[in-house]
Amino acid sequence: MALVERLGYESGLWDTFIRTDSDIIAYQPKMTTGQPASGGPNLGNVDAIFFMGHREIQLSDQQKADLLKFVHDDGKGFVAAHVALTSMNASWPEFGEMLGGVYDDHPWGSIAGTVINEDPAFPATKHLAPTFDLTDEFYQVKNFSREKSRVLLRLDLSKMPANANNHSTNGDFPLAWAKMYGKGRVFYGSFAHSAKTWDDPDIYHMYFEAIRWALGMTEAEVTPRPYVPAKGN
Repeated sequence: MALVERLGYESGLWDTFIRTDSDIIAYQPKMTTGQPASGGPNLGNVDAIFFMGHREIQLSDQQKADLLKFVHDDGKGFVAAHVALTSMNASWPEFGEMLGGVYDDHPWGSIAGTVINEDPAFPATKHLAPTFDLTDEFYQVKNFSREKSRVLLRLDLSKMPANANNHSTNGDFPLAWAKMYGKGRVFYGSFAHSAKTWDDPDIYHMYFEAIRWALGMTEAEVTPRPYVPAKGN
């Protein structure tokens, strides 16, 4: 949370409201001037959400509807990281649809792996090498479709040790993707589990550019593409 605030402050591109509750998920009435009422951040006066909620989060039915409307109908941004994939898996399938998938274990725990950069033209991944090594807790995703999301990064399973909890049957293991949800822009990145990974310039620059894209400050092609195995896989 501090990193996202710092990136906005140092760049001058956004102001950050840091919240550890879900009160922001609501639309407050607007005043007669047409501006949102004062009294704190809410869906009526923010342009994007950076989300790292974990497991079940208590949201009312109205809050759920409001959050989907914020992205889908209002065209706002939603950037999610790591544990966000575990959120509300059982209680709210529509959230997984918006995000692109739901959590399906982390087969290896924290381990060194090789990441393949599928889209070096996307703002959040263009600074990354075609392949790079990273030690992290790589989240596996289920209910994911390459027909609905544009995969940006994936784990090179050919270099990972065998693991019975790896559910991929074709070598595809998405780690970061971007998609449109109605009018809104959605980005998910599997990184980062450890605090020190957030200090990695490559990782925090990825999220910096993801937020810029979600805010509509940059443009990118997000048409979904099929999985193409790397040569030799």
